[in-house]
Amino acid sequence: MKHLLKLMDLSRQEILEILNLADQLKYEKHHGIPHPLLQGKTLGMIFEKSSTRTRVSFEVGMYDLGGHALFLSSRDLQIGRGEPAEDTARVLSRYLDGIMIRTFQQSEVETLAAMGNIPIINGLTDYCHPCQVLADLMTIRERKGALQGKTLCYIGDGNNMTNSLIVGGIKMGMRVTVACPDGYRPDSELMRWAAETGSFLCTSDVFEAAAGADVLYTDVWASMGQEEEADARRKIFRGYQINDAVLGIAAADAMVLHCLPAHREEEITAKVFEAHAAEIFEEAENRLHAQKAVLVKCLSER
Repeated sequence: MKHLLKLMDLSRQEILEILNLADQLKYEKHHGIPHPLLQGKTLGMIFEKSSTRTRVSFEVGMYDLGGHALFLSSRDLQIGRGEPAEDTARVLSRYLDGIMIRTFQQSEVETLAAMGNIPIINGLTDYCHPCQVLADLMTIRERKGALQGKTLCYIGDGNNMTNSLIVGGIKMGMRVTVACPDGYRPDSELMRWAAETGSFLCTSDVFEAAAGADVLYTDVWASMGQEEEADARRKIFRGYQINDAVLGIAAADAMVLHCLPAHREEEITAKVFEAHAAEIFEEAENRLHAQKAVLVKCLSER
């Protein structure tokens, strides 16, 4: 595996191999078994969007694997002052063994991969969030024992998280349902692919989407960069919330996931969040293990 740009680029088997390796690395981490699989490797981490989980999990992950991570803020790089991404890629390729980038445009990630000669890992763009969804799939499989045949229901904005959940869920044999307001639906091409490839539903009716779901998932109504829309979005998304009524129509043993940060009493009630906090924070921890698996897959053969 050379890059992780988006989940659509990976086969079902490649995703499965990442999840299996993540399980192994998590076991070894919890049992104090060293795994310096990237001894001497260096990862550059470019942040044009700030983060808590992405930065800490990648930095700790490289440390656990015997390598080193460099935090590269866009404020400190020439890319933040107008240097073309292709020039940055060609320079950093001569210094680093890999790059993780968290940015706005998917095209910037694709350009880095095309112009550089080292692995590029997408830490988040406005289009997709593959690392988060790998951790989500890992968590669902841990809790449910399998992915195939389970129903994953997402409620909220049809954003980058929704796009990646659709792809990851469908590729792993899940039924994926999405509830979001008209005008805030996921990427149309991804929805077309999902409908043609697997079992997929997109509706404006929360209860239609949540009926019998094994997993309920949500995200904030206003993502980073949409702060000015927050008040308007609260009105539009009112009702697109995971609460007791939605849980009541899902499967009796439904789990609840949230990619965090969470805005209690908006997309999820505080009661539901705290009742499912063990699942949600296991999901957050699994960012570390899933990303370590991606790092090994991408960097170990360089």
